[in-house]
Amino acid sequence: MDMTLTKRNFIILILIVSVISSLGGGLVGGLLISRTQRPSYEEVQEPGDDLDSELFPIASEENTLVVDDTDIETTITGVVQQVGPAVVTVLGNVDVDPAANGGRSTAEVSGSGVFITNDGYLITNEHVVDGARDFQVILQDGQVKEAALIGSDVFSDLAVLKMNDPAPAFAALGNSDMLDPGETVVAIGSPLGMFMNSVTSGVVSGVGRSIDSGRGYVIEDLIQTDAAINQGNSGGPLVNLAGEVIGINNLVVRGSGRGTVAEGLGFAIPSNTVQAVTNQIIATGDFLRPYLGVNWQPITPSISRMYNLPTDWGVYVFGVQPDGPAEGAGILENDIITRVGEIELGAENPFINVLFQYQPGDNLQIGLLRDGEEITIELIAGGS
Repeated sequence: MDMTLTKRNFIILILIVSVISSLGGGLVGGLLISRTQRPSYEEVQEPGDDLDSELFPIASEENTLVVDDTDIETTITGVVQQVGPAVVTVLGNVDVDPAANGGRSTAEVSGSGVFITNDGYLITNEHVVDGARDFQVILQDGQVKEAALIGSDVFSDLAVLKMNDPAPAFAALGNSDMLDPGETVVAIGSPLGMFMNSVTSGVVSGVGRSIDSGRGYVIEDLIQTDAAINQGNSGGPLVNLAGEVIGINNLVVRGSGRGTVAEGLGFAIPSNTVQAVTNQIIATGDFLRPYLGVNWQPITPSISRMYNLPTDWGVYVFGVQPDGPAEGAGILENDIITRVGEIELGAENPFINVLFQYQPGDNLQIGLLRDGEEITIELIAGGS
């Protein structure tokens, strides 16, 4: 029996030693792992901790994260830097109700404008200068300069002013016929006459829009954009991402007039119209508008491919106005005008630019495509 107890005690002793060995091995192994896979200094250190510098090494200049200042410049930033110095605030004075003492009372009006030549010619809207005098322009750097009205055209809502001094910068006019809906555009101007050279961006929402001016006539072939335009932005440039002026901002629609409120409905005069009108005003001080009496949409290679048209360049006639020169000469809806006089329409010869080389009363030879056939129609340009 003593031997049995001795054997049993021996077995129990072996089991106890085994358990102690396992626990000890686990503890030592855990400590080794903890020394091999140390937590990072950033994970455990709190301000004021007194830590083992071997287990938790103090950060040095070699392992400190350094964040550099980054010069962030986007395409829009570059466009604004390029065109911004050519944009001005336009100021003028208009007569209002006579003062009580019998003197003349005046009020200040404001808009925006953009230099298009280095000798000081700038564009704004006709409605900005209408009835005003004593014009001044405020440059981007805050200088105030005198300016004179050269001429204006009420139907395109364009006017040309000239500053006596050379322009600090001028902007190039692009080809508005090449615009496609969805293109990014930037509007620069002075909303409310206070926030000079404000920048907004958006897209071309549509082209070829017609809007009732509220002054007894319709302004045609406008660019629609959702870039924010407010009172005071009138006359400022609408710019593409190449830094070209492709429109002059002229109005915004806030609603339908029947209680419907709208946002993001801004409109601009296309640059091809701007160029044709202002070139004549600068040359003669006036603008005589030849008139055909058609509603039209420009054709470009992309539009031609989209609609499988027989020509890459021209204008599509989608309406003929009653009793106008075109109707009298026999131009029909769905005709495509490809030539005016001897000039073929194309990328370098947009329709408006070519047409506005003529005067009211001129005899014009109009080249057409009708049902795939080339024909020529003669008409006398009307005037407006």
